[in-house]
Amino acid sequence: MRQRTRPRHYRLVLAGLLSLAVAGGVTALPRLAQAATTLGAAAAQSGRYFGAAMGGDRLNDSGFLTIANREFTMMTAVNEMKPDATEPNPGQFTFGAGDAIYNWATQHGMRVRGHTLAWHAQQPGFWRNLSGSGLRSAMIEHINGVMAHYKGKLAYWDVVNEAFNEDGSRRQSN
Repeated sequence: MRQRTRPRHYRLVLAGLLSLAVAGGVTALPRLAQAATTLGAAAAQSGRYFGAAMGGDRLNDSGFLTIANREFTMMTAVNEMKPDATEPNPGQFTFGAGDAIYNWATQHGMRVRGHTLAWHAQQPGFWRNLSGSGLRSAMIEHINGVMAHYKGKLAYWDVVNEAFNEDGSRRQSN
Protein backbone atom coordinates (compact mmCIF):
# COMPACT_ATOMS: atom_id res chain seq x y z
CA MET A 1 0.00 0.00 0.00
CA ARG A 2 1.46 3.28 -1.05
CA GLN A 3 1.37 6.15 1.46
CA ARG A 4 -0.10 9.30 0.09
CA THR A 5 1.89 12.50 0.53
CA ARG A 6 0.26 15.89 0.57
CA PRO A 7 1.50 18.68 -1.70
CA ARG A 8 3.78 21.26 -0.08
CA HIS A 9 1.20 24.06 -0.32
CA TYR A 10 -1.34 21.91 1.53
CA ARG A 11 1.14 21.36 4.39
CA LEU A 12 1.85 25.12 4.53
CA VAL A 13 -1.86 25.96 4.70
CA LEU A 14 -2.35 23.35 7.42
CA ALA A 15 0.63 24.70 9.38
CA GLY A 16 -0.78 28.21 9.05
CA LEU A 17 -4.20 27.14 10.30
CA LEU A 18 -2.63 25.36 13.26
CA SER A 19 -0.64 28.49 14.06
CA LEU A 20 -3.82 30.57 14.00
CA ALA A 21 -5.62 28.06 16.19
CA VAL A 22 -2.83 28.08 18.75
CA ALA A 23 -2.60 31.88 18.67
CA GLY A 24 -6.38 32.11 19.00
CA GLY A 25 -6.27 29.74 21.93
CA VAL A 26 -3.67 31.87 23.65
CA THR A 27 -5.74 35.01 23.20
CA ALA A 28 -8.82 33.12 24.42
CA LEU A 29 -7.20 32.22 27.74
CA PRO A 30 -8.15 35.51 29.42
CA ARG A 31 -11.76 34.94 28.34
CA LEU A 32 -11.71 31.50 29.96
CA ALA A 33 -10.74 33.12 33.23
CA GLN A 34 -13.89 35.27 32.96
CA ALA A 35 -16.11 32.27 32.25
CA ALA A 36 -18.98 31.69 34.62
CA THR A 37 -18.25 29.37 37.50
CA THR A 38 -21.87 28.31 38.13
CA LEU A 39 -24.79 27.32 35.95
CA GLY A 40 -26.74 30.35 37.14
CA ALA A 41 -23.90 32.70 36.22
CA ALA A 42 -23.51 31.04 32.82
CA ALA A 43 -27.21 31.51 32.10
CA ALA A 44 -27.06 35.14 33.24
CA GLN A 45 -24.35 35.87 30.66
CA SER A 46 -26.97 35.42 27.95
CA GLY A 47 -29.85 37.07 29.81
CA ARG A 48 -31.36 33.85 31.09
CA TYR A 49 -31.89 32.32 34.48
CA PHE A 50 -31.13 28.84 35.68
CA GLY A 51 -33.43 27.41 38.30
CA ALA A 52 -35.02 24.39 39.85
CA ALA A 53 -38.27 23.27 41.39
CA MET A 54 -38.13 22.67 45.12
CA GLY A 55 -40.66 21.05 47.41
CA GLY A 56 -40.89 21.89 51.07
CA ASP A 57 -39.21 18.57 51.91
CA ARG A 58 -35.98 19.94 50.38
CA LEU A 59 -35.75 22.67 53.01
CA ASN A 60 -34.19 20.01 55.26
CA ASP A 61 -31.97 18.45 52.59
CA SER A 62 -28.53 19.98 53.06
CA GLY A 63 -27.14 18.38 49.89
CA PHE A 64 -29.90 19.86 47.74
CA LEU A 65 -29.69 23.25 49.47
CA THR A 66 -25.92 23.43 48.96
CA ILE A 67 -26.24 22.76 45.24
CA ALA A 68 -29.27 25.04 44.88
CA ASN A 69 -27.55 27.91 46.68
CA ARG A 70 -24.43 27.55 44.53
CA GLU A 71 -25.96 26.94 41.07
CA PHE A 72 -29.43 28.43 40.80
CA THR A 73 -30.76 31.96 40.38
CA MET A 74 -34.47 31.04 40.28
CA MET A 75 -36.60 28.72 42.39
CA THR A 76 -40.09 27.35 41.74
CA ALA A 77 -42.25 25.67 44.37
CA VAL A 78 -43.24 22.15 43.30
CA ASN A 79 -46.70 21.92 44.90
CA GLU A 80 -46.78 24.56 47.63
CA MET A 81 -48.34 27.33 45.50
CA LYS A 82 -50.83 25.18 43.62
CA PRO A 83 -54.58 25.70 44.10
CA ASP A 84 -55.20 22.83 46.54
CA ALA A 85 -52.29 23.95 48.72
CA THR A 86 -53.17 27.65 48.79
CA GLU A 87 -56.98 27.50 49.05
CA PRO A 88 -58.17 24.16 50.41
CA ASN A 89 -61.63 25.58 51.19
CA PRO A 90 -63.54 28.52 49.66
CA GLY A 91 -61.95 31.78 50.81
CA GLN A 92 -59.61 29.98 53.24
CA PHE A 93 -56.10 30.75 52.06
CA THR A 94 -52.94 29.22 53.46
CA PHE A 95 -49.52 30.33 52.29
CA GLY A 96 -47.11 28.91 54.89
CA ALA A 97 -45.58 26.19 52.69
CA GLY A 98 -45.17 28.47 49.66
CA ASP A 99 -43.81 31.27 51.83
CA ALA A 100 -41.19 28.93 53.31
CA ILE A 101 -39.79 28.24 49.83
CA TYR A 102 -40.07 31.91 48.86
CA ASN A 103 -38.25 32.99 52.03
CA TRP A 104 -35.42 30.49 51.61
CA ALA A 105 -34.91 31.40 47.96
CA THR A 106 -34.93 35.16 48.47
CA GLN A 107 -32.63 34.89 51.50
CA HIS A 108 -30.17 33.21 49.12
CA GLY A 109 -30.46 35.87 46.42
CA MET A 110 -32.81 33.98 44.12
CA ARG A 111 -35.92 35.11 42.33
CA VAL A 112 -39.03 32.96 42.67
CA ARG A 113 -41.44 31.71 40.02
CA GLY A 114 -45.03 31.08 41.11
CA HIS A 115 -46.49 27.71 40.12
CA THR A 116 -49.45 27.55 39.37
CA LEU A 117 -52.72 29.47 39.65
CA ALA A 118 -54.91 27.09 37.63
CA TRP A 119 -54.39 23.42 36.87
CA HIS A 120 -56.65 20.49 36.03
CA ALA A 121 -54.94 18.43 38.74
CA GLN A 122 -54.41 19.31 42.41
CA GLN A 123 -57.56 21.39 42.51
CA PRO A 124 -59.24 22.21 45.78
CA GLY A 125 -62.00 19.68 46.35
CA PHE A 126 -64.70 22.32 46.10
CA TRP A 127 -63.68 23.23 42.51
CA ARG A 128 -64.45 19.73 41.24
CA ASN A 129 -68.20 20.18 41.68
CA LEU A 130 -68.28 23.61 40.06
CA SER A 131 -68.89 24.54 36.45
CA GLY A 132 -69.79 27.60 34.40
CA SER A 133 -70.09 30.89 36.27
CA GLY A 134 -69.58 29.21 39.66
CA LEU A 135 -66.22 27.80 38.59
CA ARG A 136 -65.26 31.08 36.94
CA SER A 137 -66.05 33.03 40.13
CA ALA A 138 -64.16 30.57 42.31
CA MET A 139 -61.11 30.75 40.05
CA ILE A 140 -61.18 34.56 39.94
CA GLU A 141 -61.41 34.67 43.75
CA HIS A 142 -58.55 32.18 43.99
CA ILE A 143 -56.33 34.04 41.55
CA ASN A 144 -57.04 37.39 43.24
CA GLY A 145 -56.31 35.94 46.68
CA VAL A 146 -53.03 34.33 45.72
CA MET A 147 -51.88 37.25 43.58
CA ALA A 148 -52.67 39.71 46.39
CA HIS A 149 -50.54 37.70 48.81
CA TYR A 150 -47.56 37.48 46.45
CA LYS A 151 -47.98 40.92 44.86
CA GLY A 152 -44.58 42.36 43.94
CA LYS A 153 -42.71 39.33 45.28
CA LEU A 154 -42.54 36.84 42.41
CA ALA A 155 -40.61 37.30 39.19
CA TYR A 156 -42.94 35.17 37.05
CA TRP A 157 -46.12 33.13 37.30
CA ASP A 158 -47.22 29.96 35.60
CA VAL A 159 -50.85 31.05 35.39
CA VAL A 160 -52.43 28.04 33.68
CA ASN A 161 -50.61 24.73 33.72
CA GLU A 162 -51.27 22.00 31.14
CA ALA A 163 -54.36 23.50 29.53
CA PHE A 164 -53.93 21.05 26.66
CA ASN A 165 -54.04 17.26 26.55
CA GLU A 166 -50.98 15.32 25.51
CA ASP A 167 -52.42 15.04 21.98
CA GLY A 168 -52.63 18.84 21.68
CA SER A 169 -56.39 19.13 22.10
CA ARG A 170 -57.83 21.44 24.73
CA ARG A 171 -58.73 19.84 28.04
CA GLN A 172 -62.42 19.55 28.71
CA SER A 173 -61.98 19.50 32.49
CA ASN A 174 -61.91 22.58 34.66
